[in-house]
Amino acid sequence: MLTFENDYAQGCHPLVLKKLCETNLVPQPGYGADEYSRRARQLIREACRAPEADVFFLAGGTQVNAVAIGGLLRPWEGVYAASTGHIQCHEAGAVEFTGHKVLPLAPSHGKIDPARLRRELEGFYADPNHEHMVFPGMVYISHPSEYGTLYTRAELTALSDICKKFRIPLYMDGARLAYALAADNDVTLPDIARLCDVFTIGGTKCGALCGEALVFTKGAPEHFLTLIKQRGALLAKGRLCGAQFEALFEDGLYFELGRSAVALAMALKEGLLARGFALFEDSPTNQQFPVVPDALLPELSKSAAYSFWEKRGDGASVIRLATSWATGPEDVEELFKVLDNLRGQG
Repeated sequence: MLTFENDYAQGCHPLVLKKLCETNLVPQPGYGADEYSRRARQLIREACRAPEADVFFLAGGTQVNAVAIGGLLRPWEGVYAASTGHIQCHEAGAVEFTGHKVLPLAPSHGKIDPARLRRELEGFYADPNHEHMVFPGMVYISHPSEYGTLYTRAELTALSDICKKFRIPLYMDGARLAYALAADNDVTLPDIARLCDVFTIGGTKCGALCGEALVFTKGAPEHFLTLIKQRGALLAKGRLCGAQFEALFEDGLYFELGRSAVALAMALKEGLLARGFALFEDSPTNQQFPVVPDALLPELSKSAAYSFWEKRGDGASVIRLATSWATGPEDVEELFKVLDNLRGQG
């Protein structure tokens, strides 16, 4: 069975596993005070060119989003997100469970449009009844978006400027950040650190066994470690995440894995277009979204794992095909053979 369902179907990259094995029997302090976590934090600060950044390691994406957003918002505040955003669609109401409302905005190609955000914020404060409403306390964006699209530097700068004007933090979910940084795009990691108040560097979907780095570029809120503990998200064996991120960042492995997956995704995109498949979005990242006739899907699922994304209503569906660090050129070629065979049968 070919695996294109997601980018976390395998365990972790062999070099990450090697680091875990090499450090396994070395006694270390708990709760992130270990030497591997300290080293990983420093490597991330250097990569971000943000020497004063505070970095925390948590186990998973939904967990880090819920802890960070719930911890940063005041009781009367909610968070703006694209209606297709992960916290709105695929996290089972985790943010709402913390007592904060997700305020959905209609997306433009999976992204929040800066002009629309400005209108929403201006409209909120122009409403004479806004004291009786949920206040906008944060802006959440995904980079890449849930449709594989990316913010440009100009878009990110505009969003940052708007957030500064209204004195609310800009939070970037970087669960797949390695693939964004490897794509044909003008946003760098130092750009993100400069323009976002808080962001995550995803490990789970980018070569780690598990783990997300949460980066506060302007300093974390007071006693944030205690807040992580209170939310049940502080690992006693913090070394588990620390060692993995040390392996990912000490020799540029994180960026290398992103480049490999994106290169294969571009080959996948080219092959899909050559075979007459339309793409729902023009994604430059490791996620591709072909429009496939519904009649082909039962047979395709016998040979290749994919993710269903949405129905089109015209006898076709949008599916997601994702490459990862573990994808090889032979996997892409084999998928093309499967598709060619199915189209021939049709």
